[in-house]
Amino acid sequence: MALIVQKFGGTSVATTERIKNVAKRVARWKAQGHDIIVVPSAMSGETNRLIGLAKEISSVPDPRELDVIASTGEQVTIALLAMAMHAEGLKAKSYTGPQVRVLTDSTFTKARILQIDDQRIRKDLAEGNVVVVAGFQGADEDGNITTLGRGGSDTSAVALAAALQADECQIYTDVDGVYTTDPRVVPEARKLDTITFEEMMEMASLGSKVLQIRSVEFAGKYKVKLRVLSSFQDEGEGTLITVEEDNTMEQPIISGIAFSRDEAKLTVLGVPDLPGIAYKILGPIADANIDVDMIIQNVGQDGTTDFSFTVNRADYTKTLEMLKGVASDMKARGVTGDAKTCKVSAVGVGMRSHPGVASKMFGALAAEGINIRMISTSEIKISVVLEEKYLELAVRVLHKAFGLDQAD
Repeated sequence: MALIVQKFGGTSVATTERIKNVAKRVARWKAQGHDIIVVPSAMSGETNRLIGLAKEISSVPDPRELDVIASTGEQVTIALLAMAMHAEGLKAKSYTGPQVRVLTDSTFTKARILQIDDQRIRKDLAEGNVVVVAGFQGADEDGNITTLGRGGSDTSAVALAAALQADECQIYTDVDGVYTTDPRVVPEARKLDTITFEEMMEMASLGSKVLQIRSVEFAGKYKVKLRVLSSFQDEGEGTLITVEEDNTMEQPIISGIAFSRDEAKLTVLGVPDLPGIAYKILGPIADANIDVDMIIQNVGQDGTTDFSFTVNRADYTKTLEMLKGVASDMKARGVTGDAKTCKVSAVGVGMRSHPGVASKMFGALAAEGINIRMISTSEIKISVVLEEKYLELAVRVLHKAFGLDQAD
C-alpha cells in the first residue's frame, strides 16, 4: 500500500483524550495496510507555557537554551501518542528530531533542515511499527538541539515525506481543508478540492493560517503531495495541494481571497530622487530584522519622491522611530504612518490567461466606496492595502464578485 506521513497540530493533541482519538485514527489507516509516520506538535498552548517559563528567568533568554526548553513539548506528545497506539494494539516507536537525525543549521529558534537520515525510520517501518517523530525540532552538526520556528512541525512532516519519498503528507488540523476565504468572515466560503502549490504559497504568505508557508515551499520544491484534513471529523477528502500540471481541468480565474489584519503603512515624504535612496531607507529596516512587504515609490516633478511601504503592525512603532532618523539624515520632508491598515488579496493561477482581473477587483471595491491605498501584483495575485475598517466588507465583496460563493 502507501507510505503516508500524518502531521497533527497542537489542537489535535491538546488533551489525552484527543491523543487517544489520534491513535484510533492512525489505527484505521494502519489496518488498511499503509505504512505510517506520525509527526505531532506539542499539546496546544504548551510551547507558549515553556517560553513563558524561560522569560520568567530572563527577559532575553539564551537562544540555545530556549531551544532546549521549547523542544520538550513535542517530546511529551510523541511518548503519549506512542503509548496510546500501544493501547490500540499497534506497534509504535517514538523519536525526537535529534534521535532520528534531523540535521539542521545552527540558527537557534528558527533553524532550517539540511538533511534527514531515513535509515532508522525505514527499519522500523519494515518491522511493522508506526513511527512517531517529534515535529519542530532537530540538531545541528555539534549535537545542539534546534527548533524550526513557529509552525515548524508542518515543515518537519513535509521534510520527512520528501526524504522518504512518501506517497502523501497529510496535515491534520482544526479545519477540514482550504477554503476560498475565511468562513468566519464569509459564511458562503467553499472548501476547495484542490489548489496548486503556487496558490497555496500566496495564500499562506498573504494571511491564510491553514499551513505554514515554509512547509508549502518545501512541499512544492520536492513535489510532495500535501493534503489538509480535519482531526475532528470523520475521514473526508480535505484539500489536495499539488503542482499545477497535475490538474487536468482548466483552473478557475480566482481560487481564493486572502487577507491580513496586521498591516501598517509608512511613508517617507519628499526624498531626493537619487540612486541608492531605496537602500538608504530600507537597509536599516532590514538590519533590524523587520520584514518589508509592499513598496511604492512616486516620483514628483520637483526632483523628490514619496516612498511608501508596509510592515507587520507589531513592527510599526520601531520602524517609525527608525525612519525619523533616516528622513532627517536625507533631508526628507518628513515621515507619516498608519497602523490601522489591512491587506486583501485575490489569488489564482487562472489570472495568467484571463485579462481584466485587476479592473474587476478595483471596480467591485469602488462600487462600495472602498479607497485603495496601495497596490501590489504578481503573476497570480493582486493585493491592495485598505483602511482596516473596510477589511470584512472588501473580502465579502470580492468573494462574491469573482463567483467564489457559487458551487462548481
